[in-house]
Amino acid sequence: MTTAATRNGLILGVSAYVLWGLLPLYLHLLQGVPALQVLAHRVLWSVLLLAVIVLVMRRGGAILAAARGRTLLLLCGSAALIAVNWLVYIWAVQNGHVLEASLGYFINPLVNVALGMVVLGERIGTIQKAAVAVAAAGVAVLAVAGGGALWIPLTLAFSFGLYGLIRKVAAIDALGGLTVETALLAAPALAVLLLGAEPVFGRGVQTDTLLVLAGAVTAAPLLMFAAAARRLRYATMGLLQYIAPTLQFLEAVVLFREPLRTVHVVTFALIWTGCALYALGSRPRRVIR
Repeated sequence: MTTAATRNGLILGVSAYVLWGLLPLYLHLLQGVPALQVLAHRVLWSVLLLAVIVLVMRRGGAILAAARGRTLLLLCGSAALIAVNWLVYIWAVQNGHVLEASLGYFINPLVNVALGMVVLGERIGTIQKAAVAVAAAGVAVLAVAGGGALWIPLTLAFSFGLYGLIRKVAAIDALGGLTVETALLAAPALAVLLLGAEPVFGRGVQTDTLLVLAGAVTAAPLLMFAAAARRLRYATMGLLQYIAPTLQFLEAVVLFREPLRTVHVVTFALIWTGCALYALGSRPRRVIR
């Protein structure tokens, strides 16, 4: 991996996670729209936006050639995972669970570490293993105390961790992969909008405009993330992800006034300690051949 590629990967990764960190502010403005319908709008407007990009760049033939056989099967899996991730996240924001959502994305970097070690053969040191153990203890505390909807952070962490892993190994670039994923989800999304009881539009100019913008809001960070994942070690992507949940945590407590209970404080303290340990353990292992 060249220095230029690593630098570009860092820029793309940081940008993606900042945008994701601010996503609750956007979704909070769509409180009156059911989560499944918001998901459908995200998919369909993303398909249209990506189709225009593909046509302008004349990439259609290359994408169709790449999205075959094993790659297409992998993208079917990644499409299902990202749909689950989006739906759970939208529901969490709309129902006052941004705190639990942020916890999921604090856990996710350590899920990435475990996947990188088990599936990709990446080696980690003793301190990093301790980091995973400390973070797991934080999850256990929340589970035992019943201090929140634990299924939300676990679903978000594992669905996005597996999504990132598939996108890293799939033999297709960021634009092609996301285009195929959203195209695979387009038919179910269209069915949700056309067959659902809720109106597709008509909730006001602001809400309708925000729904149309869902394509850009969705596609931009995902393209950045997928491109960054192909340029950086999977463990490095895990370190960058601290940006998004930190922003989400601050929004949950400061802007949305969600209750921060003692069990949350203990859980987050353990998760943050695990993240800090992992960052510390990563510093001496910067030499990459």
